[in-house]
Amino acid sequence: MRTRLSICAKKTRFASQEAALAVALRADVPLRPYRCDRCRQFHLTSRTKGKRVPRLGMMR
Repeated sequence: MRTRLSICAKKTRFASQEAALAVALRADVPLRPYRCDRCRQFHLTSRTKGKRVPRLGMMR
């Protein structure tokens, strides 16, 4: 699914996945980085639909 240009323009851009992940880990809600197909940089999203998210009990 393509990112809408208006959404891309409103989001913070990160030059690397590592930089985006560092911010995501400090957030109060679960976030994950993704590469934007519009600007080719990384954004953060809270959406998990269609993504496998490990359960807390499975992370041991």
